[in-house]
Amino acid sequence: MDLVLGVDVGTGSSKGVLSTLDGRVVARESRPHRTDNPRPGYVEHDADAVWWADFAAIAQALTAQARDAGDDVVAVCASGVGPTVLLADDAGHPLRPAILYGVDTRALAEAAELQERYGAEDLLRRCGSQMSSQAAGAKIEWLRRHEPEVFSRARYFFMCNSYLAFRLTGEYVLDHHSASQTTPLYDRHEARWIDERCEEVAPGLAMPRLVWPSDEVGRVSAEAARATGISAGTPVAAGTVDAWAEAESVDVGRPGDLMVMYGSTMFLVAVTDGPRFSPALWGTAGARPGQSTLAAGMASSGSATEWWRETVGAPPVADLVAEAAAAPAGAHGLLALPYFAGERTPFADADARGAVLGLTLRTTRGDVQRALLEATAFGVRHNVDALEEAGVEVRRVVGVGGGTGSRLWPQIVTDVTGRPQELPAERIGASLGDAKFAAVALGAVAVDATWNSVEVVTEPGPAAEVYAGLYPAYRRLHEATADLQHQLSALERAGGPA
Repeated sequence: MDLVLGVDVGTGSSKGVLSTLDGRVVARESRPHRTDNPRPGYVEHDADAVWWADFAAIAQALTAQARDAGDDVVAVCASGVGPTVLLADDAGHPLRPAILYGVDTRALAEAAELQERYGAEDLLRRCGSQMSSQAAGAKIEWLRRHEPEVFSRARYFFMCNSYLAFRLTGEYVLDHHSASQTTPLYDRHEARWIDERCEEVAPGLAMPRLVWPSDEVGRVSAEAARATGISAGTPVAAGTVDAWAEAESVDVGRPGDLMVMYGSTMFLVAVTDGPRFSPALWGTAGARPGQSTLAAGMASSGSATEWWRETVGAPPVADLVAEAAAAPAGAHGLLALPYFAGERTPFADADARGAVLGLTLRTTRGDVQRALLEATAFGVRHNVDALEEAGVEVRRVVGVGGGTGSRLWPQIVTDVTGRPQELPAERIGASLGDAKFAAVALGAVAVDATWNSVEVVTEPGPAAEVYAGLYPAYRRLHEATADLQHQLSALERAGGPA
């Protein structure tokens, strides 16, 4: 039987699947890994010890299973965290750890200066997004200014999926979606690099050849075959940023479709009827040729609830979820802000901070857990409001990711937003989207083929009325405490009182 291999490298773990050419998952593997925080606001991955090591280990395990079953892996694709910036020398060897996406906020000053240089309106209309901590172009500018010795040796820059494609094939490519997150370097309308800006911001760096995620970019080399167990000569698809592969895994591809990804961070991808622009969101190329998307990303969601679980002694997740489910909507009078790692959209504020208001001596750990889940749901609604303000008509909502393993969190999001939400039968996420890209690269399936059936649809329940009253309070709580959040963030960054 012919199988396709998809591997996704996430923030805290990597996952891989073997799938048939019509989307049936036959095997899966996962592997946790380290994410480094060397300083406040810095978030990094070691590209070889994390990206390549995870990919190779997962590929070895899955290809061994395929061989044992007498099956053939006929194509492969990888996705990963993004947008990221990894500088490499002329041989493609990493020169330093990769700087991760918008959760790494070191380049805020550079982002502001680039915004001033090129103009907010030009960036929005030409590139799709204004400058923020999410923009890869600002991270490149930071490296050029703050690590000039490293930058002087750099010849290539990679994102996670493009580095894995390079290690597999030797080809230096980047998919159009990922390129559209390198503001101010990529022209969203002409789908090309802006040469003069690349020379200004990234002098000495060769810009990768642009492709689409489902394009075949090369074949597995003999060296990569030895490291991964994948047969030499196997076709490799380009892949993309994990959230867009995740959207493909649940067949989010038509205008009006919205993916809500439940993970360490919360991510939303809305497919639009042509380019849409919002200063609060990210306008990007989609995962399919010619597709446009408008995206949103919260800096923390599942990570905030994991912090709480560890803080109260790391009880089993199922126990904490049950306690949260036993608490009523509104968590016995608690209201939380989810900005534990700053915020990305619908407002960019690296110095935003989390809060829990309404604590009493009767507050339980289940109450706090529920309040944190409700906070992320309010954040989702805030972003959906921004999508609608940008002219996006959301017609279909699909939930995916590890957080959908329990029905509680998706139900809270459904109640807060007042929108039905589809939960698919297969929720492993981006690695299944990668497998689909691999199948498309082979010509075995059309990019708009349906690979994932709907298992259940959540409908708004009685709690929706409670949340309708709390949502304005959530918005007011942030507005009322924003200055104080910034004061406390400055104290944190300084390491405490003088």
